[in-house]
Amino acid sequence: MAIQPKRHQMPVQSAAERAKNFKEVALGYTPELAVAEAERCLNCKNRPCVAGCPVNIAIPDFITKVKEGDFEGAYATISASSSLPAVCGRVCPQESQCESKCTLGIKFEPVAIGRLERFVADYHNANCAEAPSVPQSNGHRVAVIGSGPSGLTCAGDLAKKGYEVTVFEALHVAGGVLVYGIPEFRLPKDIVAKEVEGLKALGVDIQTNVVIGKTLTVDELFEDGYEAVFIGSGAGLPRFMGIPGESLKGVYSANEFLTRSNLMKAYEKGSHTPIMHAARVAVVGGGNVAMDAARTALRLGADKVYIIYRRSMEELPARKEEVEHAQEEGIEFKILNNPVEILGYKNEADRRDPKNGFVTGVKVIKCELGEPDERGRRRPVEIPGSEYVIDVDCVIMSIGTSPNPLIKSTTGGLEVNRHGGIIVDENTGATSREGVFAGGDAVTGAATVILAMGAGKTAAKAIDEYIQNKR
Repeated sequence: MAIQPKRHQMPVQSAAERAKNFKEVALGYTPELAVAEAERCLNCKNRPCVAGCPVNIAIPDFITKVKEGDFEGAYATISASSSLPAVCGRVCPQESQCESKCTLGIKFEPVAIGRLERFVADYHNANCAEAPSVPQSNGHRVAVIGSGPSGLTCAGDLAKKGYEVTVFEALHVAGGVLVYGIPEFRLPKDIVAKEVEGLKALGVDIQTNVVIGKTLTVDELFEDGYEAVFIGSGAGLPRFMGIPGESLKGVYSANEFLTRSNLMKAYEKGSHTPIMHAARVAVVGGGNVAMDAARTALRLGADKVYIIYRRSMEELPARKEEVEHAQEEGIEFKILNNPVEILGYKNEADRRDPKNGFVTGVKVIKCELGEPDERGRRRPVEIPGSEYVIDVDCVIMSIGTSPNPLIKSTTGGLEVNRHGGIIVDENTGATSREGVFAGGDAVTGAATVILAMGAGKTAAKAIDEYIQNKR
């Protein structure tokens, strides 16, 4: 049978419809579409797609199960390596990982591995009510700090080996960045909750409203009998540009803006969470978080939303699919532009004093691309005299985040780099302090969900070896 050159498209809400609601944009494959897409897989002997997956899912094996209509078998194959398949199928950048290694992609479009993973996970969640069996306890206890993707993965892998795992989460809901950072229209929160419940069914104890470094310290965790600690506390400290006007009312970090919307449901009628429902919004940055913030602002009722990015469209770090969705929804990209000042005033009677006033616009300067930087990206060079003002009443800064300094400041013997990231052995996740491991954004700074999961998986293996070797 001839191979279909193009992948099967996944049904989505129309741009006009979805721009006005927070329902999931992509609607998922039907069983028929999933089988048809699985039939495109060449089932290569060298399995390059597996090498492209940070958690090493046996991709050809699960796709073969889908091809055969054995969707539960496919789920069993995925879940042997991944604790969060429904999440990964939605938010992982497969196009730059497993799908980029797909042999079919040399000549045609690669197999839609992410879409198939999402289908399999959703099918299982909709059709299987059987709880997983709880492994027999091995009598050892491990503490996990943070319930984001790295923490949940580490906890799940250890629980499967019989460890008694307690996850400590600072917020009132488990999920970390999966619940506070990624919008409902990309990752419905009931999906995250379902994945978390699956880990609880394995015996993982999740304690919320516990701030490690305040409520408890790492030292106290060891005193309480935990034999190892994994730090997966993420990177929740927002960065700003340091330009005039960032203290004006109507200036947000993307972290705050998205947390108020995603976790605290600011988009629902009657929500008690303050958030500006602005008419004209500028989002500074070009990553996935910037796309999330811009598309959220649009759904909150903005008439006009701009993405301001200092490089070109080719350099945008956001996923291609998210950029395309944003463009379809009417978000305007102001590329090769860089903010130099946020303009504002206190009130109508006094527009001359912008201190602590309200945003009225953002002054930007045009740029052109110069020589490549140390990472190979061409540097933006500002063009003198090219400044102009974009009229907006809200500015959202999405230029990155850093690890929160609380844990490092309350934990002795923990080495960090100049960005505040915890220094680890990349092969094990071990930190400079014995018995303490770390992974995910707390180490690397803001990165992808699947890379954080890979770090959690690496650390779980190393923690198991560490504890067993101490016996």
